[in-house]
Amino acid sequence: MAGTMSRLQRVEYFVEETIDKTELKNTGNGAKRDRREASEPCVLSEITIREENKTLTGIKELDRVLGGGIVQGSLTLVGGDPGIGKSTLLLQVCHNLSTAGHKVLYISGEESKVQIKMRADRLGAFSEHMLLLCETNLDIISEVIRKSKPEVVIIDSIQTMYNENVSAAPGSVSQVRESTGILLQLAKGLGISIFIVGHVTKEGTVAGPRVLEHMVDTVLYFEGDRHASYRILRGVKNRFGSTNEIGVFEMRETGLAEVKNPSEYMLNGRPENASGSVVACTMEGTRPLLIELQALVCHSNFGIPRRQTTGTDFNRVNLLMAVLEKRSGVQLSSCDAYVNITGGIKIQEPAIDLGIVLAILSSFRNKALNPKMVAFGEVGLSGEVRAVSMAKQRVAEAEKLGFEECVVPYVSLEECKKGSKIRVIGVSSVQDAMDRLF
Repeated sequence: MAGTMSRLQRVEYFVEETIDKTELKNTGNGAKRDRREASEPCVLSEITIREENKTLTGIKELDRVLGGGIVQGSLTLVGGDPGIGKSTLLLQVCHNLSTAGHKVLYISGEESKVQIKMRADRLGAFSEHMLLLCETNLDIISEVIRKSKPEVVIIDSIQTMYNENVSAAPGSVSQVRESTGILLQLAKGLGISIFIVGHVTKEGTVAGPRVLEHMVDTVLYFEGDRHASYRILRGVKNRFGSTNEIGVFEMRETGLAEVKNPSEYMLNGRPENASGSVVACTMEGTRPLLIELQALVCHSNFGIPRRQTTGTDFNRVNLLMAVLEKRSGVQLSSCDAYVNITGGIKIQEPAIDLGIVLAILSSFRNKALNPKMVAFGEVGLSGEVRAVSMAKQRVAEAEKLGFEECVVPYVSLEECKKGSKIRVIGVSSVQDAMDRLF
């Protein structure tokens, strides 16, 4: 008891302190803004939308994904693997905007001014209206933005930015969240369009809290193999346009170049008379895209067959193989199967089901199909081939690229035949397709 009393006597007293809440509101973000306009309600029908509120970037593929251009006061997140071309694309955007007379501020937390200047010289991306700042302190960045008053700001990258009032390392969850909140206030309060670059983890998500994607207006992802020349820009979230559009680019020594005809680009180098190769047509937003589906089916040397897919859903391929075995009697249970979509693109649309089925059958029977044939259609569990949207546009794309045949769902046959010069084949089921093509 005496020992306990002696320890209690050595404990210092706690002193209660009161913190003024107004001080907390005015510190830490450096992004104070005039809230008078935001606090006054207005009638929704009286708000006018002007076309000039969207600024063209000068890159048509990017404008397509953005929904027609950059919206004033928007916050856009650009994600992708390291070295995929995020900084290169945004530097080209800065060049195009500044050349058109827009004031642009490029803020880098990863590279020095000399490094950025060397890359800009290589890309030819420099202009008198383009400002450069190498800084990671958001208080300083906020002050520079307020003084320089740019129209567009590029933050490269969000993982390097930090707020002095947050006791965490740059790139941590709290720092990324608070930094994005500050930039969001700047974008909405000052009417500035801000692009922020975010690194992608091994799981394919932007490094940082998931709330980051909820805070921004638009989320763009760069896809593709960094060792190949093609790049695909996909809109995952867009409050100002569709999320189904994609932009296709090619990496060159002078930067990223637009691919105006992605279908022709995806089919470049396709073998003519190889079994297991089929061209299918998918829709990315309003754009029809021809892709090559490859399948390799061989006898398994193990008790459990191996199945592997690249670019499409693994479970979907297993389902289609089960339909083939159940409805058409094709014995695939003892075979290894590998399905690949060339070009590094990822497709989830069920319209490529028929193409996958034909590629698997072609490889299984070791019989090459007509290299000038395109197929599309959704396959159901009963083996039926169901209709898909925009069938006429798909046939028109195949005809434009010089294909001679198009295998379509039977219910869409009459629609696809109208005005088409190529041969259109309608199939009602997987068995019907086998009887007609094999």
